[in-house]
Amino acid sequence: MLSIPSPIPTLLVLALAAVSNAAWAQMPATNPMPDGSHDMYVGLGMVSSPRYQGAKEVERAALPVLQVQWSNGAFVSGMRAGIHLSRTPQLEFGPLLELQARRDAAGEGDEAVGIGEMRINLVALPLAAFSDNRLSGMPVIHSRVQGGGFLNYYLTPEWRFTSSLLYGAGNARKGMKLELGVQRLALQFGAHHRLAFDGGVSVANRRYNRAFFGVGEIDSFSSGNPMFDAGGGLKDARLGVRWNWAWSPSWMLTSNVQATRLLGSARLSPLVERPTNLTVSTAIAYRF
Repeated sequence: MLSIPSPIPTLLVLALAAVSNAAWAQMPATNPMPDGSHDMYVGLGMVSSPRYQGAKEVERAALPVLQVQWSNGAFVSGMRAGIHLSRTPQLEFGPLLELQARRDAAGEGDEAVGIGEMRINLVALPLAAFSDNRLSGMPVIHSRVQGGGFLNYYLTPEWRFTSSLLYGAGNARKGMKLELGVQRLALQFGAHHRLAFDGGVSVANRRYNRAFFGVGEIDSFSSGNPMFDAGGGLKDARLGVRWNWAWSPSWMLTSNVQATRLLGSARLSPLVERPTNLTVSTAIAYRF
């Protein structure tokens, strides 16, 4: 199986709870290890992100970090969990679960408790009290467990095509989202520094976009937002970079920057204040 030459063989993934697409909360690469063993990272950091998809207001929070991978292929990465089933070096695939964070008038993810993605608000303005809060009066979107699968293909040992399909988002549990991306892994500079780059797009069905970006007649009356019937199609495009600084085989500093641009029907929603959002995070992690 493929392995990435590094003092820390598996690239740490930050569990970003600030956005529902789990920015950079991707499944770890297949990492061959002795039977019965595991690879675990735990840490704590900070994240600055929009309070919901398309929000203008920025929220800062403490960020617990967790990633675990077992020798049988099972893994937990933030709010995602799955199993690597492939035995082919260039191919990765398997079932995938993801916890969709709750969204209410205060924003997204404030009450979601998932492995690796518990949020501790450090700056929590009473935004719902302001008349310009576009989520005020909108229905709460409850936490949901989505199910699906992932399929990754290595174009080279450094370049990986990624994809995942998840179903079950929204209160009706009928929202579906397809994520497609390309990653450049483990670009080394110096003895202890690694860079990784990620870009991709998300496609959502109409049920997903209506749940997160639509405004029905009753919602319009209670929130003051104009009615909007969101359609399916391209949801967003993203571009990000991750920097890992390995202080030792056990300790590292990992930082992420990701820009996300809403597209299509999602971008036109009256709930969207700013179609382009930036998420920045940094954390110290320890490997067991």
